[in-house]
Amino acid sequence: MVHAFPIRDVARQAGVSDATVDRVLNRRGGVRAGTVRAVEQAVAELERQATQVRLTGATFVVDVVMQAPHRFSDAVRAALEAELPGLRPAVFRARFHLRESGSPDDTVAVLDRIARRGSHGVLLKAPDAAEVAGAARRVVAAGIPVVTFVTDVPASGRIAYAGIDNPAAGATAAYLIEQWLGDRPGDVLLTVSRSSFRGEEERVTGFRGALRSRARHRDVVVADGTDGLDATMADRAGAALDAHPGIVAVYSAGGGNRAIVDAFAARRRAYRVFVAHDLDEDNAALLRSGAISVVLHHDLGQDLRRACQVVMQAHGALPGGIHSWPSTVQVVTPFNSPDPAPLRTR
Repeated sequence: MVHAFPIRDVARQAGVSDATVDRVLNRRGGVRAGTVRAVEQAVAELERQATQVRLTGATFVVDVVMQAPHRFSDAVRAALEAELPGLRPAVFRARFHLRESGSPDDTVAVLDRIARRGSHGVLLKAPDAAEVAGAARRVVAAGIPVVTFVTDVPASGRIAYAGIDNPAAGATAAYLIEQWLGDRPGDVLLTVSRSSFRGEEERVTGFRGALRSRARHRDVVVADGTDGLDATMADRAGAALDAHPGIVAVYSAGGGNRAIVDAFAARRRAYRVFVAHDLDEDNAALLRSGAISVVLHHDLGQDLRRACQVVMQAHGALPGGIHSWPSTVQVVTPFNSPDPAPLRTR
């Protein structure tokens, strides 16, 4: 494997020993396939972050632990790596531990490995499960600060949460749907990836509360347990539509939006308004085509920049008190989207 990085840098990025990296890079064998992949991933991450490696200043290696569909974790990776050069004079490197689905035990195993090998900080997006919170507390006990983002795990011992104001986002969705529907009858399909994510639970609570105060006559039909994946969402959304012919609106709090749009189309059903979250590649395309009405967005780059600043504060590299920063909810339409591609209205 041709690369331009010292073995020690690759080893630190991969979380393995110098000797292991040397064996992998020189193809000496005797290394598990998973460890080989970790070393290869470390080299790829260092190559993407090469401009940051050249900066002078203190070096921080942070671990990003996420359970999310690839379309969202890809957006997070791109946003974080775009922010790294702006964190000068500090040098930040990120190790990514990404999973689309799985049990809390999978996240626990990752966190326990980080606690054993060390890190300057953990950025955590995970279900609010007791096992995950306990593993995060072990990370903190090992002297590693934890910052949750997008969705909180309050009992984790985290020093801050960086992400969208989820209750406000849910209430905003209810407001927009009622503005669209007015006096027209009809029910709302509410989809979540998994209720164990506190952020989505808070969106649901905000949505239900605001809708109840504005439109008590509407039923809310919930599709849960999809992990935000299109394949699972297709079944859940299809079953909801078959069982509830009165659905005329969608609030997607957890993704899988292509599958929802396709489920309506397959049944030759129409909806009047579709509110989604996060301006990832899929949602940007659906917004341009008019399949989604609005996207409730938050600046991922800003959230991740704040999370990295909190890590620096925890290590005494930046002054100021450590606290959480809820992000402002941005209502993105086809006409104010930061995505530059041409628009087509429905």
